[in-house]
Amino acid sequence: MKIVDVKLGMLRVPLVTPFKTALRTVDAVEDVVVMLETDTGHIGYGNAPATAVITGDTHGSVIEAVRTVFTPLLLGQSVADLNRLTRQIQGAMINNTSAKAAVEIALYDLFAQSYKTPLYRILGGGESSLTTDITISVDYIDKMVADAESAVERGFEILKLKVGKDIGLDIERIKAVYAAVKGRALLRLDANQGWSPKQAVLAIRGLEDAGVLLELVEQPVKANNLEGMHYISERVKTPIMADESIFGPHEVMDIIQRRAADIINIKLMKTGGISNALKIADLAGLYDVECMVGCMLETSIGVSAAAHMAAAKAPVVSKLDLDVPSLCNFDPVVGGATYKDADIILNETPGLGIEHIEGLQLLA
Repeated sequence: MKIVDVKLGMLRVPLVTPFKTALRTVDAVEDVVVMLETDTGHIGYGNAPATAVITGDTHGSVIEAVRTVFTPLLLGQSVADLNRLTRQIQGAMINNTSAKAAVEIALYDLFAQSYKTPLYRILGGGESSLTTDITISVDYIDKMVADAESAVERGFEILKLKVGKDIGLDIERIKAVYAAVKGRALLRLDANQGWSPKQAVLAIRGLEDAGVLLELVEQPVKANNLEGMHYISERVKTPIMADESIFGPHEVMDIIQRRAADIINIKLMKTGGISNALKIADLAGLYDVECMVGCMLETSIGVSAAAHMAAAKAPVVSKLDLDVPSLCNFDPVVGGATYKDADIILNETPGLGIEHIEGLQLLA
């Protein structure tokens, strides 16, 4: 199976409600879709959203990287040479992690298809049924409470609250949601780098003293402030999770050695794809550090790839934050994994199992 063409498309899926964090507000998922076509007629799919404030990638930079750097590298290559090709992808340019991820996801999809096996089985096997949390966007208190109660009614047992805009109001938001869903759902917080170390300690300790039980607090301080994250981790009981602080295995090792965080959040768009994500999970496992697998605001193409990887790396990957398909008005991907509220069921068809993508606009 050799790669004979690389095609690009754009895919837009409206969200049910706007997605609001301390960094941005978004009303639709918009992805660059990569399609690797082979001489056997098989197609591998990958995707990349624009996340300039986190990865530095825009749609334009992803498209240019795929066209000018990765396409010449891949054309005529055998899909069977997976390890060599992923090394070349990672070494072809610095940064541009989302572009690398889109190409790698499509390549792994083809590799699993070549063996007529679902991706998660090629990566090591595991359970095909997974459970995700759901994100509650930062908003007015009444709106966040209503959104949380609606999510619980839909069957979600883990809620991730977006905070980080105003620490005083954040505390009131958290207390109100906790009171509304106590005993029915676990709470995770994502501060999106919105607090200072001292603010974070004050807020988390205050919540702990008030009896608010949190499963974790994600990225309370700026991504490069590992000393600040260590300061927080030493002073609170609630587990701290690193997200934007981590892109690849080197950052993970640094965080583990500094004891800056208790949990590692793996996202394919930050790691540059599946190959580094697998390395991170293995590295964390050596040190008995838990991992979450999350995603950017992206379509179910990349979310499904992340779910396959997570299944293969359980129990190191003990938490999932793969809720974007549940936040969308519809899933344009025909075939592949299925998403029903908190439940993710991986496909048993080869690769990612994608048959068709509705509404995909090919780029010239």
